[in-house]
Amino acid sequence: MKILTGNDLPTGDVIWWTGSGWSRHVAQAADVGEIGETLGAEEEAARRVNGPYVIEATDTPDGPRPAHIKDRVRALGPTVRPDLTLKPGDAAAIEAIPHV
Repeated sequence: MKILTGNDLPTGDVIWWTGSGWSRHVAQAADVGEIGETLGAEEEAARRVNGPYVIEATDTPDGPRPAHIKDRVRALGPTVRPDLTLKPGDAAAIEAIPHV
């Protein structure tokens, strides 16, 4: 599974392509398959996202889970402020981050 991520222009928040727009929640991310790079370029040109890129993810019952730790951290939020961390439906996503 491949999903598209980037940053929201006004806020800088990490966002995920849902198939019809952008969400702050990785659980709502849609599989972009082979069109991810093209879609990211179009969305960036339209100034709806900054720095979009495609990542590998695993499909779980709770939604996509980024394959790389860097993107799992991006999906959850700040690592130095657990009170600001997004609460995913996938509890195992937090287990990969030692301090939480």
